[in-house]
Amino acid sequence: MHPALRRLLIGPAENSFGRYLGLLAAGTLFVATFAAYAFGVFAVSGCVVFIPGDAAVVGSIAAATVGYSRGGLVFAWLVAYAPLLGYHADHAFLGLSNRTVQYRLGYFIRADGLAFLAVEGVVIGTVAFAVGYLGSLGVEFVRSGAEPERLR
Repeated sequence: MHPALRRLLIGPAENSFGRYLGLLAAGTLFVATFAAYAFGVFAVSGCVVFIPGDAAVVGSIAAATVGYSRGGLVFAWLVAYAPLLGYHADHAFLGLSNRTVQYRLGYFIRADGLAFLAVEGVVIGTVAFAVGYLGSLGVEFVRSGAEPERLR
């Protein structure tokens, strides 16, 4: 793999701790979003929800943070997907409480639902990552008073 593509997708090679931190952050965002929807901190408005707003905001903030810290785009996708999956888990296991456990589990792991959320996570994660990355370059430009190293 080309080094520039590798750096963009998974971050710098010397930052292996950041990879583990990204996985931990994704798991934490999943649990926190699930709990926020379960306890009513986040609410779903409207009848048909294609993009849960609160989960999308949490995921975009996390992905922008990954971009700002110049982590990998894959981790931005992951932290954008995790809150969406937390919303989906709340809907499947708590929102469909009148159904059997087997039905709720089947609904949660359905490939089309997971793929739809994955596409949302990739779009939200990419846009937020780009905003964070460009913000990082802007801060570097302002601090140095000249062109950032990466633009030369």
